[in-house]
Amino acid sequence: MFNGKTILITGGTGSFGKQIVKTIFERYKPKKLIVFSRDELKQFEMSQTYPDSRYNIRYFIGDVREEARLEDAFRNVDYVIHAAALKQVPACEYNPFEAVKTNVIGAQNIIRAAIKQNVKKVIALSTDKAANPVNLYGATKLCSDKLFVAGNSMTGDLVTKFSVVRYGNVIGSRGSVIPFFLKKRKEGVLPVTDKRMSRFSITLQAGVDFVLDCLERMHGGEVFVPKIPSYKLLDVAKAIAPDAQIDEIGIRPGEKLHELMIPEDDARHTIEFKDHYVIQPDFIWWTKKTHLIEKGGTLCPDGFSYKSDTNSEWLSIDDIKGFVKDFQTEHPEYK
Repeated sequence: MFNGKTILITGGTGSFGKQIVKTIFERYKPKKLIVFSRDELKQFEMSQTYPDSRYNIRYFIGDVREEARLEDAFRNVDYVIHAAALKQVPACEYNPFEAVKTNVIGAQNIIRAAIKQNVKKVIALSTDKAANPVNLYGATKLCSDKLFVAGNSMTGDLVTKFSVVRYGNVIGSRGSVIPFFLKKRKEGVLPVTDKRMSRFSITLQAGVDFVLDCLERMHGGEVFVPKIPSYKLLDVAKAIAPDAQIDEIGIRPGEKLHELMIPEDDARHTIEFKDHYVIQPDFIWWTKKTHLIEKGGTLCPDGFSYKSDTNSEWLSIDDIKGFVKDFQTEHPEYK
């Protein structure tokens, strides 16, 4: 579906943005791929790998906070993948309205610009922290999710459709616990917030693949949730430094003991498939489960929830060691 199409990625110079650009050029022949972001240095560095002289790629400086710039960038665009956000939990807590301006007002700007420019499909990246949020980052992303789902009611008879992808921590990313523990193991002591803590986990490439699949299958209004494994924080510590002393420091403000991706209250709207879930919108115009169930899905029972500590699939210590090795291969400074 991407051959001969124009695709725009907000936050396109981040880890996800770079990986999806790589994947699209490897698998498809787009008419044009637009990288939209605020950082001119990151765009310059990315252009060394993907110069516009060799690839059908363009680099747009802009901020999702500015609707007019988004309208300029969305002209003649077929698909938008929205990955731009303020994501660091402590930074969002300390600079709350900055997070609101980017994650909430920015989302509404994208919705308005996409409708005005007749973009066909917009898919927005969310986070497990948006389900029953306990920190500002999660709250802004929940608000963003609601805006994108409700955006479908604003389009009327126009073509634009909006959906959301929600998934867990990207294991082995630069901001993850793996590089943090790799640095700390030299001291012989690893600070662990809570030995019971668990998290969902997904690889960067799996996240990219899921977004591309959902962009193709979306009808507009869905929140897509992949079935992914969980891991125990203590197992990450054992995989990286089995002989290190564990210093349990307590859960930090804004953290959860276990992550949640589908709250119990959403069970009555959720359909389960082999490798993912779909949280359906509660709209009059939505065809109430029929077209999704006909494709092999089953309605989740009342009381269902999708939590990291009750997950059926878990990463073993050996699995985590493999991710650590891959991370060190990509970042030899952590060996």
